[in-house]
Amino acid sequence: MFRLFLSLEWKSFFRSASFGKSLGLRILLIFLALYFAAIFLVFGIALYPGIQKFYPEQDPLEVVNKFVLLWLGLEFLYRFFLQTLPVTNIKPLLILPLKKRKVVNFVLAKSLYSFYNVLPLFLIIPFGIFCIVEGDYPTLEILAWMLAMFALTLCVNFTNFIIKKKFTDNLKALLPLVLVVAVLVGLEYFEIFSITQWFGNILDYMVLHPYLAVVPVILLFLLYKWNQVNLEKKFYLDAGLKGKATTADTKDFVWTRKFGSIAPFLQQDLKLIWRNKRPKTTIYLSFFFLLYGLIFYPNDSYQEMPAFFVFVGIFITGIFMINFGQFIPAWDASYYPMIMTQNIPIKQYLASKAGLITFSVVVLAILSTPYVYFGWKILLLNMVCALYNIGVNIPLLLYAGSFNKKRIDLDKTPFMNYQGMGASQWLVSLPLIALPVLFFYGFYKWFNYDAALIALAVLGITGIFLREKILEFLVRMYKKRKYQMISGFKQSGD
Repeated sequence: MFRLFLSLEWKSFFRSASFGKSLGLRILLIFLALYFAAIFLVFGIALYPGIQKFYPEQDPLEVVNKFVLLWLGLEFLYRFFLQTLPVTNIKPLLILPLKKRKVVNFVLAKSLYSFYNVLPLFLIIPFGIFCIVEGDYPTLEILAWMLAMFALTLCVNFTNFIIKKKFTDNLKALLPLVLVVAVLVGLEYFEIFSITQWFGNILDYMVLHPYLAVVPVILLFLLYKWNQVNLEKKFYLDAGLKGKATTADTKDFVWTRKFGSIAPFLQQDLKLIWRNKRPKTTIYLSFFFLLYGLIFYPNDSYQEMPAFFVFVGIFITGIFMINFGQFIPAWDASYYPMIMTQNIPIKQYLASKAGLITFSVVVLAILSTPYVYFGWKILLLNMVCALYNIGVNIPLLLYAGSFNKKRIDLDKTPFMNYQGMGASQWLVSLPLIALPVLFFYGFYKWFNYDAALIALAVLGITGIFLREKILEFLVRMYKKRKYQMISGFKQSGD
């Protein structure tokens, strides 16, 4: 049965309309995987002798055990934000004589083959070998410790599965867990109770009694069964449908009618953002990344690198533009063919997208004004970067959108979610950031800081005045690639 599921996955990948883009993305991810695997392997080899050098009076294994809980916590965090959970389209499987449990087991087994599960082995195995060869530990004890560490890593995998599936739709249910973690961190920080030391002592005791390595294995089995039961309960087409609403959603954004011909499209975009998880998260991320400048503006090492501040200004004022704009028109993939069959001017459609993103840039620029604390030059730089985003980067994103052919699921989390990502998204990110930085740097070197700011502002203002001409060009591009985009959006985006 697993062979059948693997065959279906293989055919789905190679027969997709976005096969070329998906293949290129996967090749890039393979190179990144090899890079991180090499880093972890080097660290795993150097860990034992490094501890012996810096902590000669302590046992390396005991030192490592003290930090295992911290490592598991960090691993959960990067898995939560970076790891994409495996999915399977159950719709065509429901009409086949297949047991739900077999399909669910296949999905859970797919998560076990994740690179995130393999990566810790590049630390665990070399360190364990050093403990056997260089240390005084019996082989059985270290093998039991290695098994327990790997089982705990897989426990993190299935815990992440539970959290993402069960709590992302109801963040309030996650608050008790967050409060417990916050209390434990506070106790650790104020040295009232050391949870890491306590966990390390348990691992030390387990090393002395190798049979206790079965405890993490049992915990892994229980987490697996928990996931299995949860997924079986949702093995229906209507499992994700919401129940009867007690209150009506009255957010119709009627105030958008004052914007004339683009009002219907603008209203549609606002409803899309408000009602769906992935686009709504772009709003939250935009407010969060407003604090990005606090890392660089007060840092003395960057004061002699004003061109780098252009990167920060473009990023701060344009984070929503980047996150939302790079997926135009994939946000509308589910009904884009319908839009193209109606007597709807594409120019109005694109103008509404440009208007929405322009509004976001203006809002973020206003919210970034407290950075005047670091000097008027920083405030002026942010305003100029906002002008550049409006005049140059927005048309650039709309142009890149004409090459989008991958649909996206609006209800999925955006964290490390590559659904809808293609070559155009990766390529457009370079000129969005690199071009203004290089342009500013050239004028700064040849003339001065003020001349570089003026040149960047002139580019943005020119783009604003040429907006109508640019939209006409973009309309021709979208019409030219109309049928390729419709065909691509009909394909699954996974």
